[in-house]
Amino acid sequence: MSEIGHIRIAVTSNDLLQVDANFAQAKQIVFYDVSYDDAEFVDCVQFKGGAVKSGGGKRGPGGGAGCSMGDPTGGAAVDQIQIRVDALTGCDVLFTLALSDFAAVNVKNAGVFPVKMQQSREIHEIVEQLQRMMKNSPPLWLRKALGYGRQNAEYLIEREA
Repeated sequence: MSEIGHIRIAVTSNDLLQVDANFAQAKQIVFYDVSYDDAEFVDCVQFKGGAVKSGGGKRGPGGGAGCSMGDPTGGAAVDQIQIRVDALTGCDVLFTLALSDFAAVNVKNAGVFPVKMQQSREIHEIVEQLQRMMKNSPPLWLRKALGYGRQNAEYLIEREA
């Protein structure tokens, strides 16, 4: 889980610039750390040919799976949805064009809030809208992702001083 005031988002993308892919067919999942005033690229997990190496692929410098060389089993039945869900470890919110009910349940069970977009949008637009929501009156799912109500002794001590 992210620190209070920060959320880690995941974006399904085929071009690394916009949310333009369905969860199950995305060529990559891009990760950002978003705070009230800043956003930072964290990592990217890439899927080659709709598959990832079992075990999650190679880890990139930001902790993601980095570049993948495809399915080492030669196309045996590998649960692609679960591989993608496993890649979301540490994320709070997933932005995607579409995902099946089965995928949505698995994503939610992994502690990630899925947001289905109605159309393709630039990643920077999503980040800006998310920051506006964070600064104003965030909806309940965003409050939870931001850590509202979570006990944090250091934060409470600093607040009182």
